Amino acid sequence: MSAVRGLNGAGPQSEAPPQATPEFYRPAISYDEMLTPDGGVRPNYAALHARLSTLNPSDLAERQRTLEQSFLLQGITFTVYGAENTTERIIPTDLLPRIIPAAEWARIEAGLIQRLRALNAFLADIYSDRQILQDGVVPRELVLGAPSYRREMIGLYVPHNAYVNVCGSDLIRGQDGEFAVLEDNLRVPSGVSYMLANRDAAKRTFPGTYRTAGVRPVERYPDLLLATLKSMAAELRANPQVVVLTPGVYNSAYYEHAYLARLMGVPLVEGRDLVVLDNMVYMRTTQGLRRVDVIYRRVDDDFIDPLTFRRDSGLGAAGLFNAYRAGNVVIANAPGTGVADDKAVYAYVPEIIRYYLGEDAILPNIETYLCREPAQLSHVLANLDKLVVKAVGASGGYGMLVGPHASAREREAFAEQLRADPANYIAQPTIQLSTAPCLVDGRIEPRHIDLRPFILSAEQTIVTPGALTRVALRRGSLVVNSSQGGGSKDTWVLWDDEAQP
Repeated sequence: MSAVRGLNGAGPQSEAPPQATPEFYRPAISYDEMLTPDGGVRPNYAALHARLSTLNPSDLAERQRTLEQSFLLQGITFTVYGAENTTERIIPTDLLPRIIPAAEWARIEAGLIQRLRALNAFLADIYSDRQILQDGVVPRELVLGAPSYRREMIGLYVPHNAYVNVCGSDLIRGQDGEFAVLEDNLRVPSGVSYMLANRDAAKRTFPGTYRTAGVRPVERYPDLLLATLKSMAAELRANPQVVVLTPGVYNSAYYEHAYLARLMGVPLVEGRDLVVLDNMVYMRTTQGLRRVDVIYRRVDDDFIDPLTFRRDSGLGAAGLFNAYRAGNVVIANAPGTGVADDKAVYAYVPEIIRYYLGEDAILPNIETYLCREPAQLSHVLANLDKLVVKAVGASGGYGMLVGPHASAREREAFAEQLRADPANYIAQPTIQLSTAPCLVDGRIEPRHIDLRPFILSAEQTIVTPGALTRVALRRGSLVVNSSQGGGSKDTWVLWDDEAQP
C-alpha cells in the first residue's frame, strides 16, 4: 500500500518545485524529453518530475512488476520471432509516460492530416488517371513496378477516396528537438491496443498526476474507429455490419484484433467464417448467414482472396475481392495501399504533398538515399558505417542494417545484398532519437524513443490525441520495434500548455 500512497503524491512534499539538477536521472547527450540541455525540467514534465523525486526506486520497481503481471493476465502479448523456448511474450511496458505539450501536438496533428490527405489522393490517382506519373513527379517504374502495386485495384470506386482508413505513421524527434516522419504505415498498422492498454495502466499507476496534468483522453478510439468504418459503407445500408478479419490465434498481433473487436462490439472472424454468394459476403453464425458490409482486415493483401491473389492462402475467403470489385463490401484498408508506404516512394512524399495540395510539408522527411540510383548507391556503399539501410518492402525492424552498430563482417555481407538488388533498398542517416526517462532494473535511465500516432480517415480525418511511444530498451539501441526486443510506454498529450503546474 505504501507504493500506492507514494504514487498518488498527496501532501505538501508532492507539491515541491522540480529540482534544477535531478539526482535520480541523468540523460544522454541527445535531446531529452524531460530535461533541457542545462538540466532544467521542461514545463510539460513538471508534475511527473515532482512525483518521481519523492518515490523510492524499489516502490517503482514493484509497481512495474504489478503492471507486467496485469498485462500477462489480460493476455496482452506480442510474438518475438526466432526467440528460443517461446514465441508469445508480454510486450515490455515502461511505467513512466511520455508527455507532449499542446503546441507541439497541434503541429503534429496538422502535419499528419496533411500527409494522409495527400497519400490518399496519390492512391486515387495511381489507380485511375496516373497524372502524377505522367507529370514525372514520381518515377513511373517506381510505382508500377512495386510488388505492392495492385493492378486489380485500377478503376475501382473507393468511398471518399479514402484508401487508407487507419494509418500509423512513425515519427522521431532528432537532436534539434523537431519532429520528422520516419515512415508511413498504411497497410495493416498495429499497436493501437497497446496505446489503450498503456493508458489504462498509467491512470492506475499515477492517478493523481494524471488527473492534474490535463491529459487528453484516448479512450474514444474504438468508437471513432467503428464510426469511420461504418461511414465507408453508408451507401450500402443504413446500419452496416462491420467485422474484424484476423489471420488467427497464431498471428503476432492477434491480441489486438480480438481486443479491438470486443471494444467496438463487432464480430472477430477468420477467413473460414466468411462465405461469398452472388458477390455478397456473409459470415457464418449459429442463426445462419449474416451479411457483412465492412471488413476491417488485419490480413495482408496477398492472403485476402485465393482466387485473386495467392492461390495457396487459407487466411482469406474465395471470391472476396470480386464482392469488393462489385461494390458490395468495403475492405479497410483498401488493397494496394502498400505502394504508398513503400520506403522508396516515401522519399517523394514532400513532392506528393506539394503536387496534390499545393502546400509545403508541415512534417519533414528524413533525408533518404535511393539505392536504385547508381550515384546514391555508391555513396551508401562508401558510408555503410554511418547509415541505416532498409529493405523497401520490409517492416517490423526486419531487413535492415544499423551501420554504426554493425560489425565489419555484417556490413560487408549487407553490401553484397545491396549490389545484388539495389532497387530493394534505401538508406538514411543514423539519427540519435530523443530520449525519455524509463524504469530499467529499478533505476530511471534515458532510453531512445519514437512516436506512432494513429490517424483515422473516411468522411473526415481524425488524429487520436495520443500515440504509442515505442522504446529501445537496450542501452544505446535505436531499434524500437517490439519484434526486435523494444517496448512501449503511454503518451500523454496535454490539453493546454498554460495550464501546466
